[in-house]
Amino acid sequence: MIVGAGPVGLVTALLLAGHGVPSVVLEAAARRDPSGSKAICFQRDVLDVFDRVGCAERMISRGVTWTTGRTYYRGDELFAVTFPDTGPGAVPPWINISQAEVEAHLRDLADAEPLADVRYGHPVAGFRQDERGVEVDAGDTVRGSHVVGADGAHSAVRRFLGIPFPGRTFADKFLICDIRAELPFPNERRFYFDPEWNPGRQVLVHQCPDGTWRIDWQVPADHDLDAERASGALDARIRKIIGDVPYEIAWTSVYRFHERRAAAFASGRAFLAGDAAHLYAPFGARGLNSGVQDAENLAWKLAYVRRGWASGGLLASYAVERRAAAGENLRVTTRTMEFLVPHTSAQRAHRLAALEEARTHPAPHTIIDSGKLAEPFRYSDSPLTTPSDESDAPAPAPGVICPDAPCSVSGEPTRLRRLFGTAFIVLTARRHQVGAVTDVPYRVHALEDIDTEGVLRTALDAGPDTVHVVRPDGHLAAVLPSYDPGTLTAALHRACAHAG
Repeated sequence: MIVGAGPVGLVTALLLAGHGVPSVVLEAAARRDPSGSKAICFQRDVLDVFDRVGCAERMISRGVTWTTGRTYYRGDELFAVTFPDTGPGAVPPWINISQAEVEAHLRDLADAEPLADVRYGHPVAGFRQDERGVEVDAGDTVRGSHVVGADGAHSAVRRFLGIPFPGRTFADKFLICDIRAELPFPNERRFYFDPEWNPGRQVLVHQCPDGTWRIDWQVPADHDLDAERASGALDARIRKIIGDVPYEIAWTSVYRFHERRAAAFASGRAFLAGDAAHLYAPFGARGLNSGVQDAENLAWKLAYVRRGWASGGLLASYAVERRAAAGENLRVTTRTMEFLVPHTSAQRAHRLAALEEARTHPAPHTIIDSGKLAEPFRYSDSPLTTPSDESDAPAPAPGVICPDAPCSVSGEPTRLRRLFGTAFIVLTARRHQVGAVTDVPYRVHALEDIDTEGVLRTALDAGPDTVHVVRPDGHLAAVLPSYDPGTLTAALHRACAHAG
């Protein structure tokens, strides 16, 4: 059972369906079209997850692709970060698209998926679990093997489990306006420190589809959106950025940022994912992107346990891996917020000095924090990961997400990450009669067969005998220096938390 039919809950249900596992999704709200854009930035590795559930191509065709983020201080550009071109047919590094539109795509997929039973208007009123399964009271009593709480920041599942949600809330508010206008701005992420049109605070500008622009202002704690709208101050605020061009407001919101992580991500047969498990300040786009990665990490493990390919011990690794990922995201976003919204005189002095120094600093990005952009967490210390010999460690080390590259399977061109999602993938440098003794499902591909352009071998830093073991979620479980049936079996067993 999955509680919450937002993006994280729906992705979980669709991924489980891809493994042949049915689910019931319980959503408190009545079915309706989502409003407002909320999250807008989706990172390339997360787009691969959406590709596995069937909506990445629609998202990419509709979204605004961007490869450059620029940071300004007053009237000066301090630095720009550019992501390399991923090449034709590859997933772009970032797209901007409304969360509401993404939810609509996911909802359509869930409607068409017989293994996903989405029930709207079913708020959770009670929860019980024992060694046989779980029961959720949501109008009717619904029974299942496990429950996933993907029901947001005010999670009912987290409340029923009694799991604390410690953290902090920042006093300053942030005002979002999505406006429709024809503007000459490039499709870039633009971050402004202390611009003349928002002195002492920040502004972030993103382009979205259909001529929509996301503008995000830091505003004082006593900001009143209704009063600003009525007085004409909101229009004046917008015009300071866009000038004298026609526009309309598509959506507005005022909110405070939170930095929180649940004290536990699992309790018995219950798991927390997405905003139910963690909240981050959005600078760096770590919220929904991280929630989707929660969903993928948990879905394959639930499926393997349900299918009898792994013991319940595999599920314990979900909390280990994703709580560590949340901790890293909190460390990054907390540092960003302390730079953006300093609370002490020392922090304010540091911020001002750094911004002034950055005007002439040879590497200004090293002293200015405008939000480190999201990237997948490395499961290097996971109990599922087979460590490599440090003296001969490959470039993509065990625990990192496997790089992508074009390849060809059975004469059909594709890309490597499209092979992931259900079984483990074993990539051997040369063709072998691979015979690991295991019930863990895996498929073998030899680089000499699939790496027709020679790009994949370089991306993997593969030697003449290297073996890469890739988990269903695309992370490297092991990088072995050569093929050995016993070592490969041990790596697959470790990645599924088999005892012994």
